Amino acid sequence: MSTVMTGVQLIGHGELDQLDIRNDIPVPAPKADEVLIKVSAAGVNNTDINTRIGWYSKGDNDSEDAGWAGNALKLPRIQGADVCGHIVAVGSNVDANRIGERVLIDPCLRYVDGQRLEHFWYFGSECDGGFAEYTTVDARQAYSVNSSYTDTDLASFPCSYSTAENMLTRANVAAGDVVLVTGASGGVGSAAIQLAKARGAIVIAVTSESKAATLLEIGADKTVSRGQNLVEALGKNSVNVVIDLVAGPQWPELLDVMAPKGRYAVSGAIGGPMVELDVRTLYLKDLSFFGCTGLEDEVFPNLISRIEAEEIKPLVGKTFELAEIKQAQIEFVEKNHIGKIVLNVSAN
Repeated sequence: MSTVMTGVQLIGHGELDQLDIRNDIPVPAPKADEVLIKVSAAGVNNTDINTRIGWYSKGDNDSEDAGWAGNALKLPRIQGADVCGHIVAVGSNVDANRIGERVLIDPCLRYVDGQRLEHFWYFGSECDGGFAEYTTVDARQAYSVNSSYTDTDLASFPCSYSTAENMLTRANVAAGDVVLVTGASGGVGSAAIQLAKARGAIVIAVTSESKAATLLEIGADKTVSRGQNLVEALGKNSVNVVIDLVAGPQWPELLDVMAPKGRYAVSGAIGGPMVELDVRTLYLKDLSFFGCTGLEDEVFPNLISRIEAEEIKPLVGKTFELAEIKQAQIEFVEKNHIGKIVLNVSAN
């Protein structure tokens, strides 16, 4: 195995010129509790773009708090939270029988340097991720997966589907619940549709008219056109759970369509982070709000089980080679795809 690898380094906050494609990056060596993974494929996420442009920063100097966790990012950084690959080496505390396993990485890191973290890290943010031919991670974060899906298919699952499953877990979605999903054609939104249906819920998807048919095919029971008044389309108090990835100016309508004791879970704000909240609606309807970022411990193992049982299916919108990452991010931002954009990193 070579001592150097090809990868993409984020060298600063800004435009696409901050992505530096290099072929002389040292291959990382696994520490005692880590595994070395040859990356087959890696998905593109909102987090990658948000971190690059400094979107997470709340101040004037994005170098101080523009990391995903609100801290300064250590640069250069190899991003990439969605990883499917194969274990090719292990640290001294890891069973050598794991070499050869095909794995998915849980991107919400609880273990680093053999210790459980007080506050989780995110793969590709607080440490190097999967936009390179090789990566390392604590062995407990690398989950063996037995599936007929391809490596590219599997790379579409970790970030989006675990985020969606976490939102559904936090909101305690159960059979018979009416679930409204905003931003439903994206990676997390389309995952939430499938995962909510797997729980026996009734799913309403907010999307563009051009993407409605595809979302009905993957499980949505009904679609609402983006921008349409939700109260007029659905009626007041008609929804038990809102899975929100958008926020933005239409946000108050989400509370209007929620039934008393409804649950609202959010993990994105692509429509704008600032919203208007009438607190009276919150308390008079006994609503529960859940901010969802860190995964509950059971979420990723449950996701692996659903993948292996083929209760959910991959939805890959388009693939690119690793060297085409800039074009991949351009098309990701344009949002003309349904599902995930995945980078093919290395052949197996």
